[in-house]
Amino acid sequence: MSAPSPSLLSAAADAARHQDHPPSTLYMVATPIGNLADIGLRALYVLSMVDTVACEDTRHTGTLLGSYGLHKPLLAVHEHNEAEAAQAVVQRLQRGERVAYVSDAGTPGVSDPGARLVAAVQAAGLRCVPLPGPSSITALLSVAGETGWDGRFVFQGFLSSRKAERQRQIQDMAADGRAHLLLEAPHRIEALAQDLAALGDRGISLGRELTKQFEEVVRLPAKDLPDWLAGGPHRARGEFALMVHPAAASANEGLDATTLRTLDVLLAELPLKTAVKLCADITGQPRNAVYQAALARRGEDSVSD
Repeated sequence: MSAPSPSLLSAAADAARHQDHPPSTLYMVATPIGNLADIGLRALYVLSMVDTVACEDTRHTGTLLGSYGLHKPLLAVHEHNEAEAAQAVVQRLQRGERVAYVSDAGTPGVSDPGARLVAAVQAAGLRCVPLPGPSSITALLSVAGETGWDGRFVFQGFLSSRKAERQRQIQDMAADGRAHLLLEAPHRIEALAQDLAALGDRGISLGRELTKQFEEVVRLPAKDLPDWLAGGPHRARGEFALMVHPAAASANEGLDATTLRTLDVLLAELPLKTAVKLCADITGQPRNAVYQAALARRGEDSVSD
């Protein structure tokens, strides 16, 4: 991508000028996850106006900023030095500087460095401002089709690199009827796929190289994921986002008598969704299963995966 024209930077300034961007503030800026065209106008404006850009990788961020015709002093703040480097950022903010923080891709602080930096800045009584933007999580969710009756999901991020712990985490997902969002790197995707296969027929949506030229989004049963990856060497390349779809629950499946009695009492007094939420909160049962049971008890159509 060539450097933006002055008219684009002017448009960015016009779009963002109505909002105050005060000094002594840390700006958490989301950056493209692969497609440079996904940068936001406000992100361009803030990156052009800050005094310093703190970043996960100075070489990567220097190249990224150069793609937009921007050149700023860079300060490395990554997972290995975040606690110490955060103090350098705090000192700059205390001098009245504006500092932006970017990770290598997507939203900083979400499965990326940035959380400790924010905590240090807030502990110093200074302000942090979020600039939302590209995210592999929401990108995959938008094309996954559904996340369950109430649209809720659990963000798991990267599972453990230790096989036994990773398998335990997947067992927990198997017992939880909600949707689960995962991230994975190319050198670990095959091991993850082998472990996810234990979920059997439960649906998986996989997004590979999201927003890039060779983007792929597929949906298939968990048991078929290893074979899909083995279908070509290119399929194990790139960064991955995965959604474990909600479990298909037949009415009353897995619900004990106490849960069903609680549900009946609540349904007699409350709207269906309120009764389901309270019953799940009280009993600890998966909301999807409680909802299916509630529909059956009211004689309505069941919802399945």
